[in-house]
Amino acid sequence: MDFRTEFKPVTVQPQQIEAVSFQMIDEEIGDHPFTPEQYRVAQRVIHASADFDLGKSLLFHRDAITAGINAIRSGKRVVADVQMIQSGVNKTRIEKFGGDVKVYISDPDVVVEAKRLNTTRAIISMRKAIHEADGGIFAIGNAPTALLELIRLIKEGEAKPGLVIGLPVGFVSAAESKEELAKLDIPFITNIGRKGGSTVTVAALNAITLLADQG
Repeated sequence: MDFRTEFKPVTVQPQQIEAVSFQMIDEEIGDHPFTPEQYRVAQRVIHASADFDLGKSLLFHRDAITAGINAIRSGKRVVADVQMIQSGVNKTRIEKFGGDVKVYISDPDVVVEAKRLNTTRAIISMRKAIHEADGGIFAIGNAPTALLELIRLIKEGEAKPGLVIGLPVGFVSAAESKEELAKLDIPFITNIGRKGGSTVTVAALNAITLLADQG
């Protein structure tokens, strides 16, 4: 018996798919601790990952949403740890307010300095970024070392970000870096555990830009 069936593509508009997806998330998520604005972020993270546990593990500083909106509307720079975030974020909404999205990890001076100090480019990129993105949003989804270095710079008073979206994924230092971020009394969005990544970081950042754009 042949159990194979002919594949028939779904012919609906992308906006319809997104709307139905969000409706399904609303129906399935159940109880959650988020405010309506925080839920907008969690909803997009779940949409990007299809992972309710990841979405529910999000942690928000009490001022995170307001700080993120203010940073976008003030035209502050968004710093990403990797190009995947820069490629995925909706730059139009950021540029509308005069901001931009910058990744420093492949800058020639960062590469040279990382080799000279025998350390990671992610660490050196954060040291460079803090001088060019005061009050901006730091979106870290790939490199726990970048997040740990940013935390160190914040503790030492060298970095003053408007918001830190710290959602790195991995087994080495990812969960620990997010635990350290959650101890700081600065605006942050992070999560508990190893899960995360560039895709969900983009989702969280895009949610903030939407809130800023929609008022």
